[in-house]
Amino acid sequence: MFKRIYSKKALAAALCSVMLMSVAACGASEEASEAESSSSSIFESISETAPVETPAEETETPAEEVTVSNEPYVLPEGMYFSELTGEPISEAIRDQRPIAVMVDNEKTALPHYGTSEADVVYELMNSTKNDRITRLMCIVKDWGSIEQLGSIRSTRPTNILLAAEWNAVLCHDGGPLYNDQYFAREWSAHFSGTFSRINNGKAREFTEYIVSGDLDSNFSNYSGKAGYETTYNQYANEGSHFKFVEYGTEFKLSDRYSKTYTANIAALPFTHNMSQLVYNSETGEYEYYEYDDRHEDAEDGAPLSFKNVILQKCTFTQLDDNGYLIYNCIDPGNNGWYLTNGEAKDIAWNKLTETGKTVYYDENGSELEINTGKTYIALIPADSWDLVTFQ
Repeated sequence: MFKRIYSKKALAAALCSVMLMSVAACGASEEASEAESSSSSIFESISETAPVETPAEETETPAEEVTVSNEPYVLPEGMYFSELTGEPISEAIRDQRPIAVMVDNEKTALPHYGTSEADVVYELMNSTKNDRITRLMCIVKDWGSIEQLGSIRSTRPTNILLAAEWNAVLCHDGGPLYNDQYFAREWSAHFSGTFSRINNGKAREFTEYIVSGDLDSNFSNYSGKAGYETTYNQYANEGSHFKFVEYGTEFKLSDRYSKTYTANIAALPFTHNMSQLVYNSETGEYEYYEYDDRHEDAEDGAPLSFKNVILQKCTFTQLDDNGYLIYNCIDPGNNGWYLTNGEAKDIAWNKLTETGKTVYYDENGSELEINTGKTYIALIPADSWDLVTFQ
């Protein structure tokens, strides 16, 4: 057992560029009110221990950055660095807004199609029932190249808020009435139940997928409110979503920070599907495992893998006896973990408004820099945070 306490000095630096305010829950208004709590209460929220048991030992090494190549990378003509991954992609889609796709994660829904091509994948509890079953939300920039993605299922209020910070159009099939107040927001954009049905021999709820042409049709003909542009609009956050290292370089956490932890396997407290992130030293990425097996895409057998793994401690509010809930993901400060290259370090995070992006910080109060590549993000319920383990 170990713990890290974030000092007031470090947190002051981390939060100096944002308004110090108290947001009670994800359902808070976009219009920020004056903080009722003092800055010290924010420091106290970050200063909670990170009670993660791990058999791994701390490593202490001098700060030194690893450079993959001594030659500066020359960006090819017609390419730019993706705001989602930090990697080169076509300039033709620079202004294209992403989609956020709700993917059923029940075992019956497997195998998934197209998830390995997502730029960012969220996993979070979908219900407090059924062993707190999770659902995936796949953020995809180049959605024009999708051949098949899904299967598609319903959304929850938390997903609407997370999709909004990417200015993404949420793709789903229905959901509870608690979604309505968020879909009514001016920044909200979503397509519901407008995708293709594929006869796969399963019950109807497992047969809806996005296939080639579906999104073009939706953007052209969707009968929702105005504002379904294919390009970023006034609610988009400028620049990259994360703070990436320079493309062509990467680092190990132990080369930059005095205290890091071995993390070849991260086991998460999602008991229904037993999610794990397993580091593959040959590829330098974490591969996603669930139901005691490696997740492989039905299209090409590719593993669902990530250069970066981010775990966020997050409280939630249960909305009714049916298990519906909302994560309190609008939070002036809470704990987390960042994993890359087989190592982990504790971090802090905050999200201050409905459309504002989640920002991550290291213990020095600086915005966390991460390696370029795909990212997995899990919202871990605060009441099971101490069940996260590393090996």
